[in-house]
Amino acid sequence: MKRSNLAIGLALASLLATLTSAPAQATGDPERGAYLAAISDCGGCHTPGAMTPQPDISRPMAGNAIGFAIPELGIFYPPNLTPDIATGLGAWTEDEIVRAIRTGERPDGRILAPIMPWRAYAAYSDADIADLVAYLRSLPAVEHQVPGPFGPDETPPAPYMAFVFPQ
Repeated sequence: MKRSNLAIGLALASLLATLTSAPAQATGDPERGAYLAAISDCGGCHTPGAMTPQPDISRPMAGNAIGFAIPELGIFYPPNLTPDIATGLGAWTEDEIVRAIRTGERPDGRILAPIMPWRAYAAYSDADIADLVAYLRSLPAVEHQVPGPFGPDETPPAPYMAFVFPQ
């Protein structure tokens, strides 16, 4: 009897370890999330080669090596939004992704570049945000590290577009 209790305990411990180490699954609808990402034009920045005549549509949302220079702030490159652990959102929790979309704050506390329209996305409903997160979690993980960010006095290694504010 003691031996079977030990086996059951080990099996339960193993199951618990598996469940707690598995990435969180988004509760939204990934198909609707893909629609919301399309009409929000997320891929217009976050897809490799976006803003060129030949974006790499085989790697949607995998980050872009063409950045944006924001006067007095620096140069920012659209990051990888795929679930890749090393270079994307794979290590982020669902709540951390939601916070970035809603408040513009990354898990490390850094505020997203002003080019990211999080203020507009903050108005999305909870269901909309859950659908976006489900879509991002459904993408194939793509290992793709984008450059930066870079301060205003640094020289980035990749091309960028410069914004000029009216005077």
